[in-house]
Amino acid sequence: MTVLRTLGSSDLEIFPLSLGGNVFGWTADEAASFAVLDAYTAAGGNFVDTADSYSAWVEGNRGGESETIIGKWIKARGNRSDVVIATKVSQHPEYPGLTAANIKAAADASLRRLDTDYIDLYYTHFDKPEVPVEEIIGALDELVRAGKVRYIAASNISADRLRASLEFSDREGLARYVALQPHYNLVSRDTYEGELRDLAERSGLAAVPYYALASGFLTGKYRPGADVDSPRAGAAAEHLRTERGRKVLAALDETAEAHGVAVATVALAWLAAQPTVAAPIASARTVEQLPALLGVGELRLTQEELARLTAASA
Repeated sequence: MTVLRTLGSSDLEIFPLSLGGNVFGWTADEAASFAVLDAYTAAGGNFVDTADSYSAWVEGNRGGESETIIGKWIKARGNRSDVVIATKVSQHPEYPGLTAANIKAAADASLRRLDTDYIDLYYTHFDKPEVPVEEIIGALDELVRAGKVRYIAASNISADRLRASLEFSDREGLARYVALQPHYNLVSRDTYEGELRDLAERSGLAAVPYYALASGFLTGKYRPGADVDSPRAGAAAEHLRTERGRKVLAALDETAEAHGVAVATVALAWLAAQPTVAAPIASARTVEQLPALLGVGELRLTQEELARLTAASA
């Protein structure tokens, strides 16, 4: 049985793979989303990631479709207390930004769509440097004190702004970020490693990386001459044009063959083994895509394998 991990300084016990909800209401309709959520939780998964803006980019959508589907699923299954739900604020077309008033209004809208009394983990989706960290943390602290949010976190934030936020929380005794959601994977390391990761490590923050599979490239399905039918195919195929992308793919192939697992499982296992990382985020639009993702909870790479992958991705 997969061992749960503690998320940073919180008391949230999470499965080592966070199920991305970005596809719910986009490439997965309600029935398909329910099936994926059922299969994920049946396998022991309990950490679902979404955002109030998912999936506003789809023609005809307004944003909030993913939250609505997750809310319907929770109500139908009666399992709210068994699932850790993370959602985000700042990008919904009707609730843009991180002013105090907007954070509170957006949180209430998310709670309605999720059909729940509380959000387990509430991220600032994209930082807004024009808003003082004092205003952002103050609003988030009010949500925590009101019982609407259990813990707060940040995504897409600079080291300077993160440091200022943590210092303000500590100085004023207010709610403090417990996690960070950076863009991080085997072919995108400088988006997290360095000052930001060092700060997270010193401050006891857990990382929950998004784009963990580089838009699908690290699943291994993108090969020279292969034609993949996916909305993200263009972004993923770009990595095939780089020497690093090809070296990473070769190292993944070798390691996956040695363990008899999918390439995606190895890519996620490398990420899960990195300092501060608690659980990579990966999404599945079909149940058939899940086993390769869930395998991260069982695969333990050797130090030699980790070093080989790290060297290939340098």
